[in-house]
Amino acid sequence: MALDSSATPTAVPAVAEPPGLGELFVEFAKMSLSGFGGVLVFARRAIVERHRWMTAEEFNETFALCHFMPGPNIVNLSMVFGARFRGVPGAFAAFTGLIGPPVVVMTILAALYVHFGELGALRRALGGVACVAVGLLFAVSFKMLVPLLRRRDPVAVLLLAAVFVAVGLLRWPMPWVLAVAIPGSILVTWLRRRSA
Repeated sequence: MALDSSATPTAVPAVAEPPGLGELFVEFAKMSLSGFGGVLVFARRAIVERHRWMTAEEFNETFALCHFMPGPNIVNLSMVFGARFRGVPGAFAAFTGLIGPPVVVMTILAALYVHFGELGALRRALGGVACVAVGLLFAVSFKMLVPLLRRRDPVAVLLLAAVFVAVGLLRWPMPWVLAVAIPGSILVTWLRRRSA
């Protein structure tokens, strides 16, 4: 008995083909040149939404790992992401794509700022850019929060709320909060998987 091929919908793969070295460099260079006030928004959009190199959950987990490591989170993300797909050369390609173009642009802008930094119009423009950067940060934070809320995992939401209260409201030092929250969340996850 023949099967009707039209009856079975073709599923779109959740994750696309891994990027090559050149693609890593170019994409991270685009992110860095687009990311006024922060690259995280553009990194998530490119990696999860446009190219589908990672799922939203994988991106969140990778970015969480990058928070745990010392250094700027987005730089850590470029290294971890590049290494995941292409090893050490991939890490180097993503890192140089992320860092290279802004270094050139900032060197030029720093030279211009030395001469024109006291202009009132420039100061007002920089104030507006700061507001846009805060808005972008809120937007990407919400997008990263949605997959966590969709899972309806009360333990994960409780841990998220506890860290937010500790750091955001009580102003406890982040290294101390992370020193408790990270091992605690790992322990909770391990105990839940063991009992399942």
